[in-house]
Amino acid sequence: MKSLKFGVGLFPTKSLARMIDLARLSEELQFTHIWVGDSHLIWREAYVNLAAMALNTSKIKLGTGVTNPLTRHPSVLASTFATLAEMDPERFILGIGLGDSSLETMGMKPARLAHFEKAISDIRSLVRGDEVELATGSLHLKHGQQTKVPIFIAASGPKMLELSGRIADGVIILVGTEPAYVQRAIEKIQVGARSCGRDPQDLELVLWVPCAVSQGPGAKDAVKAHVARVLAHPLPFTLDEKQEEVLQNIRRVYNYYQHMEQKARQAEVIPDWLVDKFAIAGNPEECRQKIETLAETGIDQIAIIPYGAKGEDRSHTLREFASLVT
Repeated sequence: MKSLKFGVGLFPTKSLARMIDLARLSEELQFTHIWVGDSHLIWREAYVNLAAMALNTSKIKLGTGVTNPLTRHPSVLASTFATLAEMDPERFILGIGLGDSSLETMGMKPARLAHFEKAISDIRSLVRGDEVELATGSLHLKHGQQTKVPIFIAASGPKMLELSGRIADGVIILVGTEPAYVQRAIEKIQVGARSCGRDPQDLELVLWVPCAVSQGPGAKDAVKAHVARVLAHPLPFTLDEKQEEVLQNIRRVYNYYQHMEQKARQAEVIPDWLVDKFAIAGNPEECRQKIETLAETGIDQIAIIPYGAKGEDRSHTLREFASLVT
């Protein structure tokens, strides 16, 4: 486990002061990355949180987990990350996907693959200060940076995984925690990388995992709302009959204004047996075994999204998890 990195996904559901506290704790516990969720109607502003966390920590890497190219125009993202890079060119990562709750709560649909691919190219050019051509004309940043901002793409479906293999610096994998599921995702990424002559080993692979560690009951219940969202994504494998039945129930009840909330109505349709395939949740020994199994899959980082069981704060899971891997 020494070579495996461990990150933290922090959705800014609490005040800025509390999020700063969690960032400091994450660094103190020797997590290597913080990923800040971007869903502006249901969470606090991601980029204010990123800057505040950076100013209150010293070395932990910070990225969006994740943003999208529709509510955040590529020129806005380029300006944001060029500005953040002025603070520290080594610490910031642009994590981006097609769009999820930030779009759904606005009645919008995720970006199409072609639009997304062009957006990634435009962001890279704009950050460098180069001109790009858009439908509205040509534009450039006056404060472009020579430093490269790494772009990590969040992917779950086979087409998005292959695209990530072709164009990303890293991939945030959202497919669950069953080793066979993770391996299937990695295979799709490798296909994409090799299709354009890239070495798959050059990509950093981050496994995105809802997590609750607790000696008492309730760990599995704590992550069920998040498991519901993972299962509802496009996936690079076929669900079995029982899983498909659960998926239909998720689609029937999903409420994006309760996105990732522990008491969301979508959590109520997730059975305990399914949690083990899509999360790290349970007592410390159960979680340790899951981590050790995932370490063998070829991923580079496990990024946990911590949840508290039975009234515990998510800082409890941060501390418990850190004690298992340090």
